[in-house]
Amino acid sequence: MRVLRKSVKCLAVTVATALAGACLWLYVAPPALIRVGSSYAAKIVCSNVFVAGRDAAEVLKDDVQAPGHPLLRLMSVSVDPEAGTIKAGLFGLFGKGLAVVRDNGGCASVPDGDVAAAKAFALEPPAEASKPDALWPAGERVEPSQNLALNAILDDAGLVGPGMRAVIVAKNGRIVGERYSAGFSAATPLLGWSMTKTVNAALVGTLVKDGRMAMDDTGLFETWKQDERGRISLADLMAMSSGLEFNEDYGDVTDVTRMLYLEPDMAAFAAAKPLAREPGQVWSYSSGTAVLLSKLWQEALGNPERALAWPRTALFDPLGMTSAVLETDARGTFTGSSYLYATARDWARFGQFLADDGVWNGARILPAGFVSWMHEAAPASNGDYGRGQVWLHGPTGPRPVGVDPDDGIELPDDTFWMLGHDGQSTAIIPSERLVVVRLGLTPSRLGYKPQALVAALATALE
Repeated sequence: MRVLRKSVKCLAVTVATALAGACLWLYVAPPALIRVGSSYAAKIVCSNVFVAGRDAAEVLKDDVQAPGHPLLRLMSVSVDPEAGTIKAGLFGLFGKGLAVVRDNGGCASVPDGDVAAAKAFALEPPAEASKPDALWPAGERVEPSQNLALNAILDDAGLVGPGMRAVIVAKNGRIVGERYSAGFSAATPLLGWSMTKTVNAALVGTLVKDGRMAMDDTGLFETWKQDERGRISLADLMAMSSGLEFNEDYGDVTDVTRMLYLEPDMAAFAAAKPLAREPGQVWSYSSGTAVLLSKLWQEALGNPERALAWPRTALFDPLGMTSAVLETDARGTFTGSSYLYATARDWARFGQFLADDGVWNGARILPAGFVSWMHEAAPASNGDYGRGQVWLHGPTGPRPVGVDPDDGIELPDDTFWMLGHDGQSTAIIPSERLVVVRLGLTPSRLGYKPQALVAALATALE
């Protein structure tokens, strides 16, 4: 019996020692997957708390834990309002996720822990401006629609989809219908995820208009001039046809998750990728490409402070997008792939801007014909993607041969889309002067597609 007790005691000591060693390992050198998860949790909570004004516990539960990887359900966060930081980790201990808010500049993930360096990219406060008491888009006043068919569509849970947070319908330059789910309102900034890419493309367009950039530019980065990457053109990047190696899968630690959550300098990470295909010949969706576009237009301005202010001065202020916050990485490059927060009404302002060919209040902000060029089919995309960071069809699943990319739903030929992760979409139909914004938390596994909503609205507003 004494021998048995001694054996059990030895086993318990061994197990405890192993557990302590494992915990020490997880704390000192957590695996990349845990680091990605904790950095993701910190970043999403940070932006939603400090930009959108939401409750941290609610965001962790609803936005991070519920829809994502099972590992995320084990994440905990702590908020330091005075320091403007969010820390996150597996069980609150492992992974060392860190994000920081900058004055007027939203949040950044800080994977290297250098909060001071990340805070350096704060922005000057926007100029005091009050919108007139006028109808949208000049002001915030919206006249409730008397269209019974339109209202029935917006009240149809199947059409607006599970997890809907906001829907805006703009026809002939006026909001004719809108809906918000509980806890969200016309004043809530919402994340557009990859809809940000299209806004980033418009920022490139402002520099093209100024003659600082051209689509046939090559030799885009100094390191590229030394090898075959020097042949990549600005047009190749815009059309997602650069030929650069980049893994966009989100289920594990891949190029896109590593770039967004483990790299303080996202542009340097993306620019270091080797050429895998001939430039211009193969379409491959890449958030790294969008970050490179941000880096290029910022450098084209020749002044870092001016570049940080450019989204506001060149685009958001003229359009009245007073809620818009485009976030940078920890080294000051705008994350043009993913991180624009704006109210649904401001997302609709941008959609209206594209529907009106880059003109706002009679002033041309984008070059004549630039928006039309943006939604010409990129040659290598099989007709799915435009030349300028837009989609030519709504979200699609696997497409059997002969099945229409919009699942048989007929929409006007000039329809194009801004699309983002977890069900963000903006449909733009210039010929109908119709813009439909739909924002929410709708993981792709739910199978929701907004084409039916847009088609029903287009019919009701004929």
